[in-house]
Amino acid sequence: MFTRRNQGHTEVAAPGTKEFAVTQRPYTERRDAPAGGHEPGSASWWQRMRIRRPPLNSVGQDPDYRFSLANERTFLAWIRTALALLAGGVAAVQLVPAFKVQGGRLILGVTLVVLAIMVAAGSYHRWVANERAMRLGQCLQPSLVPRLLAGGLTLVALLALLLVIVSG
Repeated sequence: MFTRRNQGHTEVAAPGTKEFAVTQRPYTERRDAPAGGHEPGSASWWQRMRIRRPPLNSVGQDPDYRFSLANERTFLAWIRTALALLAGGVAAVQLVPAFKVQGGRLILGVTLVVLAIMVAAGSYHRWVANERAMRLGQCLQPSLVPRLLAGGLTLVALLALLLVIVSG
């Protein structure tokens, strides 16, 4: 059995193999002591948040890189979707001919932009939750982003249909 230490990691090779399993120190052991001798109750907002939600690289064990890359590709696909919704919202306001309903283009465009913001924020939250679950060996929770996107696009389609019918 081989053992090597590297920056807070203890790596132990299984007998008969050259592969090393990585274990990490808990996040609480890595934190530096508060500077200036502050009282425990006087931690800044940022310090309290870091204790509550430690950085991803300090939680659990590193998952297989293929799963992390797949999670990142999914996140980037959601970001592309949000960018397309954002472009659609701008195009609706700037390029679509005026409807008979005053402010119809603006309502359609704002709805698309708000949906883009919600998809982008939801996709980041989903990426973090998936990465944390993989690092801790937990099951992945179902996502609300597809339901949000489907509901939002249904609303946009119904709104566009209503504007076209009224203007027609």
